Amino acid sequence: MEFDKILVDAPCSGTGTIRKSLKTLQIWNENMLKKLSSDQNNLLRAGFLKLKKGGVLVYSTCSVEPEENEGVISWLLNEFNDAYTEKIELNIKRSTPIMEYKEEKYNPGVKNCLRIWPQDNDTEGFFVTRIRKK
Repeated sequence: MEFDKILVDAPCSGTGTIRKSLKTLQIWNENMLKKLSSDQNNLLRAGFLKLKKGGVLVYSTCSVEPEENEGVISWLLNEFNDAYTEKIELNIKRSTPIMEYKEEKYNPGVKNCLRIWPQDNDTEGFFVTRIRKK
């Protein structure tokens, strides 16, 4: 079975929610990030494989960690040559996506991702990407 639209609201570290939950800082660690980003890759792969040609997959987290966001999207774009990102137009203050982190340069398609910092809109931190299958 294939779908026209898929939402992957991935389990994440929740670092975008620190303003409302300081407990997030107590449980954060590098090993957790590695496990979560691996799980996110697997969820994104599974979702993308179930997407119809021309279909749209939206990936989101409430994390501000590049490993869970731009890194995961870059991985997908490098893994599947029939995946591409589309810019999300919202009337909200947005930040430029992170294109390079810890000596890793991300796929150019990451430029279309939507990164929202908590302090910019008095919200939680969010990351959202719209991916279409060719």
